[in-house]
Amino acid sequence: QVQLVESGGGLVQAGGSLRLSCAASGSIFSINAMGWYRQAPGKQRELAASITSGGSTNYADSVKGRFTISRDNAKNTVYLQMNSLKPEDTAVYYCKADGVHTNRGFAPYYWGQGIQVTVSS
Repeated sequence: QVQLVESGGGLVQAGGSLRLSCAASGSIFSINAMGWYRQAPGKQRELAASITSGGSTNYADSVKGRFTISRDNAKNTVYLQMNSLKPEDTAVYYCKADGVHTNRGFAPYYWGQGIQVTVSS
């Protein structure tokens, strides 16, 4: 019954910024890790950034130094601040929650529906 709802995507010019949000709803006890994946047209889905329950972060080389991932445990929400955006950042961005414990038990992961980010040159 966990749902991930993404927001904050859209169209932006190269060099601009966007902030993505993903809120997990349900009777959630804990989420071990949350992350943002992205998939460009005709390409495989790739991990852009992730963050553990302890606050440890990991970034793809292509976004390191430009993107910042953070989370609000009280709101079960993860954010992705994207700065200095490039046309190659254009993709559908998917939120993922790993190791989700709820009142119904444990689930290995949940995916959000995806949200479009388009960066014009």
